[in-house]
Amino acid sequence: MRRRPSGSNSEEDGDQPTPIQPNSTPQELAIHGGEEKRRPADASPLGGAGHRGASIPTSRSPHRAAINNLRDWKAPEATTSAVDHGPNNSDGMNGRMHGEDMADLMKRRKNRLRSPWATSLSTLFATLVSALLVYAIVQSFLTRQLDPKGCVLSYMRPAFAKYNDFDTEHTRFASKYSLYLYREGGIDEDTRVKGIPVLFIPGNAGSYKQVRPLAAEAAEYFHNVLRHDENAIKDGKRTLDFFSVDFNEDITAFHGQTLLDQAEYLNEAIAFILKLYHDPNRSLREPGLPDPSSVMIIGHSMGGIVARTMLTMPNYQTNSINTIVTLSAPHGRAPVSFDADIIKTYARINKYWRDAHSQQWANKNPLWHVTLVSIAGGGLDTMVPSEYSSLASIVPPTHGFTVFTSSIPNVWTGMDHLAIMWCDQFRKSVIRALYDVADVRRPSQTQPRAERMRFFKKRFLTGMEDVSEKLLPQEEPRTLLTLEDNANAIVSQGERLVLRELGHARKPRAHLLPVPFQESNEGSKFTLLTNQPIDSNGPLEILFCSVFPLQSGQSSNLFSMNMDLSGDSTGSTRLACKNGAADVIPLPASTQDSKYPFDHMPAWSYLQYDLEDLAEHQFVAVVDKAREPTPGWVMAEFSTTSQSTIRTNVSLRSLVTSNLEIVLSGARPMVNNIKIPALYSGLLSYKVNIDKQSSSNDMELFSPLLRQYVSEPYESKYFVNVEDADVNIHGVAPFMPPPLQGISAAEGLSLQIWTDPTATSSLKISLKLDFIGSVGKLVMRYRTVSAAFPLLVVALVLRKQFIAYDATGIFMPFSEALDSCLKTSLPVLFVVLTFIATSLANSAQRARSATMNGSLDANRNATESALRFTQNDLLLGSQDPFFWFLVPLFGLISVGICVVVNYATLIITHVLAFAYSKIRAVSPKSNDGKRTPTAFAVTSLPQRVITTAFLVLLVSTVIPYQFAYMVLCIVQVATSTRALRLLWETRAAANYNFFNYAHSLLVLMLWVLPINLPVLVVWVHNLAVHWLTPFSSHHNILSVTPFILLVETLSTGRMIPRVTTRVRHITTTLFLLVAFYAAIYGVSYAYLLHHLANMLAAWLFAIHIGDSSFDFHRLSHILDEGGNGGTFTVGGRREKKRP
Repeated sequence: MRRRPSGSNSEEDGDQPTPIQPNSTPQELAIHGGEEKRRPADASPLGGAGHRGASIPTSRSPHRAAINNLRDWKAPEATTSAVDHGPNNSDGMNGRMHGEDMADLMKRRKNRLRSPWATSLSTLFATLVSALLVYAIVQSFLTRQLDPKGCVLSYMRPAFAKYNDFDTEHTRFASKYSLYLYREGGIDEDTRVKGIPVLFIPGNAGSYKQVRPLAAEAAEYFHNVLRHDENAIKDGKRTLDFFSVDFNEDITAFHGQTLLDQAEYLNEAIAFILKLYHDPNRSLREPGLPDPSSVMIIGHSMGGIVARTMLTMPNYQTNSINTIVTLSAPHGRAPVSFDADIIKTYARINKYWRDAHSQQWANKNPLWHVTLVSIAGGGLDTMVPSEYSSLASIVPPTHGFTVFTSSIPNVWTGMDHLAIMWCDQFRKSVIRALYDVADVRRPSQTQPRAERMRFFKKRFLTGMEDVSEKLLPQEEPRTLLTLEDNANAIVSQGERLVLRELGHARKPRAHLLPVPFQESNEGSKFTLLTNQPIDSNGPLEILFCSVFPLQSGQSSNLFSMNMDLSGDSTGSTRLACKNGAADVIPLPASTQDSKYPFDHMPAWSYLQYDLEDLAEHQFVAVVDKAREPTPGWVMAEFSTTSQSTIRTNVSLRSLVTSNLEIVLSGARPMVNNIKIPALYSGLLSYKVNIDKQSSSNDMELFSPLLRQYVSEPYESKYFVNVEDADVNIHGVAPFMPPPLQGISAAEGLSLQIWTDPTATSSLKISLKLDFIGSVGKLVMRYRTVSAAFPLLVVALVLRKQFIAYDATGIFMPFSEALDSCLKTSLPVLFVVLTFIATSLANSAQRARSATMNGSLDANRNATESALRFTQNDLLLGSQDPFFWFLVPLFGLISVGICVVVNYATLIITHVLAFAYSKIRAVSPKSNDGKRTPTAFAVTSLPQRVITTAFLVLLVSTVIPYQFAYMVLCIVQVATSTRALRLLWETRAAANYNFFNYAHSLLVLMLWVLPINLPVLVVWVHNLAVHWLTPFSSHHNILSVTPFILLVETLSTGRMIPRVTTRVRHITTTLFLLVAFYAAIYGVSYAYLLHHLANMLAAWLFAIHIGDSSFDFHRLSHILDEGGNGGTFTVGGRREKKRP
């Protein structure tokens, strides 16, 4: 028997196609003159059952249920199918259906339509629920748990000098990138270098001009302050020479090769910058100063990742970088995973940094002298999740840390992704920190690493963290305090000192608090809060004193300050004292008029010492130096840990059903800490209410001040005059690698509250879970899920369509297959994935506990380490089994998204088909009404061959395969449009199959398209800047050739043949594998989804050509051997085994 090609007329269309109404019910289609009788949708002709010599699948076939339904039908022998040809099989298929059975079956299938627009109540309900969920999530993201914005605009007078001589002799990227020097107009307009080099690296699509706020502040601060400070000049402080790089707004977040190109260019730029200081014609440095050997780096967004990459490049000059400050940089994880190079580059960079810091000896660590500070903007940054800025998995605390802008003293506000570059109060903190670590007397131009870390912590941390260093124990007594011998000046042991007014005695006076014995007060701490500045020039001074023996002549020799408060008293006490001004912690003012912590009010002064820090002292002297009444107050006390710290044992699950309530009695300390270890997830938000049971506002020195914080990363938020507060943290986040050490945010949320216990009898604090506010947190943490999970649904739908097509010969519409999957395979798969997600979360939780307990071996091998840092990449990356419901939640949302995309694609196709019918009058069919390749295809075979070959040539040389893929998507839209027009004209069942097949493949291709778009955008951008150097990783023709062949095949109108042998299991298995991969790895490695879809395209093309391919039949013969009694079936026809 001669085999017909899959697109031939005789196989699909029959001799005389009979019009079929697209929305006809299965009962309304009758057989006319040899055409197919219309059967119920699930009782369509069996693959091979109505053909000459066709075989029926055995009882073990997965299509047995469909066969049993078909046995109730009478298939007239004189009738041929519009899809398949051949006589009926004699396996019970020739009997007449009883009238009752027919009526019952027709009643059950009454509402089953074959129209692609048809849907069911279950699908409609799932779509509606999905829409409500998406609305709730977006609404919560936009309106709930929003941090206030407190940034002040900055101003500058910029001027840039371009280095045109940094040309192709120095770098191969000279035609694409440029190097600039910033100068502030009116202050420093000389373009010769004269100070300490600082290089600014812009981020993704960033501009070199973003350096203006920082560079302007550096110039102004040195010009107005430092150059007049002799001590600062003596300590090596000089102006900062800010350099910036114009990357032509390169897109680095989507493209790993671009990131590597920038790193290579910047290393060459640093070598050029350092040479400038050697050239006397281009340098104004003071004689005797060493030439710089390193450059400080400031990187914004992806610029911070480029900065870290520079140290891993072959052209990196050793020790040319030792200080890196990054702003909103995603260190822990790539923002998107659509490009293979960006994922591999991240893995390589992070591995290099981890391996370097795992070395036991400093001389083997190439990064030993490098300090890295990562600053995040917090919840206002909607471009990069701030959890990604964490360095906990990359560098140890001795070499770097992560801090949020809301924690930085005198900043106290979150910032969005761009505001972090121009926020006035923040840029002041950054520039002062850079000047703190600068030292022009050293070749490195900076302080040693330990000193740099100390200065950075002093500038950027609150001062209340465990790692904060107190300077008091390191100082020497410099003040001799002489007091009158009056016992009334000493506060009784255990009592609180409260001064409601300064200068009440109209003369300087000291109030002494005795330091408790350390043995009997283990865990005690000293706290002091005042609304006055604490320094030698203000009305208030805090001294930590010990009794000084009365020996003549020592006061003038040992002390730089002599404070005599004894008056005319004959008896006096002399105390040797240290000043605590260096350890003052600024706090936002909290009065009855306060609204935000960043309000323009003078900061308060707070001191906090552990009792161990005061071991050598006997008294704390609060010296009131005001000589007239001053509206200032002071509150100081010693308190024990048992009094001031409350550790709760509440679980996260208990918070779902009940609130956490804590009552602080009137005898409470001024400062209380509430630790809630169970609240460590960044996916949840909470509401805190503080209720003052009874209060006298007239007697209240200050309103309650609340600080929420986590220990790693260093994130603190302040709430002034607080009654109600929205609390959300950036703690343990999905997909983030585990920390190097076990001090992470697993310690949970802590609340620190300052209250005036003298004016309030008791205080009630309640905390509850904010459900609506929490769902908005899913947007930033799971944005890329929308690209992976819907592909899971599409893969299962296509699998269902091919199973039905191979069994019945009818390729059901996408909507019908989706409805079927919604009732069968999708719920099962979501349940399986939920169990997998729960198991992974339990494993991550155990690993986190082991890390915190120190049970993990620090010297584990590299393979174990690599696996540990990727353990959270799977599925939804959750590290807490509490979030098991996220899998079905995102699954349901993905179903709704697929429904919307399906109908949107149908609308577009119908609009284009209507327009196509008006523009092109020629029908895509032959004169006898059949769909043939010659009539359906727009171009001739030679033209298609030439076009395909030319496209492959372009992909291998000039254009990336992503561009070719986009073109293929457009071609597939055109194919679906012509298929729909043909269906309108003929109403033939074969054309109905072909349109559904073309449409479903179009939906699949459209879901893969967003994965390819970012790289395509990079390529177009490079063309715009005349950079034509190709990227080798994007010219692999195998990455798109199967799609080219498949789309070209469909463009000729060829329908894929049915496969009724065991070969069909390969198809269903491939779709199932794609679905599983999209769920488990799709979010972290989305770029591989394209390659999996490419494999599917290769297999489908193989089925297309397999209808006339000996090799395909041999595969079918091998897989089906022994199952068909010497025959095998492909496309509904039985063939003899070949020798």
